[in-house]
Amino acid sequence: MGSGLGRSARAVGGVIVGVVVAVVALSGCIAQPAATPPPVTVFATVTATPTPPPVTTPPPAAAPEPVAPEPVPNAPAPVVEWGPAYDTGPRPGANGTPVLDGNGVPYSYAVVEGDSFFDIAQRFELPQQQLLRMNPQIHNYGETVYIGDVINLDWTKTG
Repeated sequence: MGSGLGRSARAVGGVIVGVVVAVVALSGCIAQPAATPPPVTVFATVTATPTPPPVTTPPPAAAPEPVAPEPVPNAPAPVVEWGPAYDTGPRPGANGTPVLDGNGVPYSYAVVEGDSFFDIAQRFELPQQQLLRMNPQIHNYGETVYIGDVINLDWTKTG
């Protein structure tokens, strides 16, 4: 029994020695507190700075009011004189043959296949609105014209 106790005492003693060695070896890893620097004495001298007296600036001189230019009236609107239709010749969208009066001025026009009201107005150099006023039988702002419809080109009469 005595030998078992001695072995365990030696084992415990070996463990203690190992712990002490580890503590000593690791004690170098702990940061040492930094040395505090010696206190520094600062001397300051305070002197009063005189405040400058307020400077009064004279108020700015009133700027002259800008003068607006005299209004200039717009030029009068040009007077559009509606006149007779003038045939510029067949074109896509207005391929029919117009009926001429005794002076050779287009009097009426019969719609043929492929014609459109807009192109007819362009062919005879008439504003589309004027041609619509001259032809109250045309509905839908001239969107629908049919083959055989007769379009009035005489600017002196309606319909």
